[in-house]
Amino acid sequence: MTYQNIIVEKDEGIATITFNRPNVLNALNSELLQEFSLALDEIGEDENIRVLVLTGAGEKAFVAGADIKELATLNALKGKLFSQRGHAIINKLQQLPIPVIAAVNGFALGGGTEIALACDFIYASEKATFGQPEITLGLIPGFGGTQRLPRLIGSNLAKEYIFTGNMIPAQEAHRIGLVNRICSAEKLMEEVYQTAKTMAKKGRVSLRAAKQAINEGANADLTTACNIEIDAFSLCMASEDAKEGTAAFLEKRQPRFRGTMAG
Repeated sequence: MTYQNIIVEKDEGIATITFNRPNVLNALNSELLQEFSLALDEIGEDENIRVLVLTGAGEKAFVAGADIKELATLNALKGKLFSQRGHAIINKLQQLPIPVIAAVNGFALGGGTEIALACDFIYASEKATFGQPEITLGLIPGFGGTQRLPRLIGSNLAKEYIFTGNMIPAQEAHRIGLVNRICSAEKLMEEVYQTAKTMAKKGRVSLRAAKQAINEGANADLTTACNIEIDAFSLCMASEDAKEGTAAFLEKRQPRFRGTMAG
């Protein structure tokens, strides 16, 4: 499929979506969001893709938030529909059965931070800046920021950043646990792909099961969460990947995972 506002690339089991409106710092408008949603569907249906990487075109931004020109035209009803649509797309991102890495190369503000929060983890350039500055527009985060940010860094810190609209520099983002790794701008994508390739060599079934167990267990009580893990573990045991992985270990060779369930 041909896209106008994003770039989709696939190589060696890794898909990359690049937000591609660098002239407006990759701001989110309706067209970009629609294309992003379609690309997520495409990638989710591709059995050959094991890892997804998200990044932004240009050197300045990952996604610098919503397109303010479009946002300024919304009334309450249109605003609700816009927020609902954003939530639906970002939920789709979070629910992808494959690992997703956000490679944040610059500004990730508003919706940009919210997209990054829905990824499995974030690698950031030392030039990256995060934030939920919606309060400075008389608004609040509308794509999940009030919910995902507190779950990741704690309620008190999240309240401070959301109530003030203050920016979060890369080093601070790393200190508070928002970002996994800080990289030089020149090495960011190299390090992201190194990690992506490591994960892409693992079994698709076990990657999916691990992600599902972590995500579904996060909001459950410990007993329920452990039962989720038990079910996911047993499904892995039924897969060809588990048979191949254990056989490879015993035979002292590298496994050749196929990512399928046993018949």
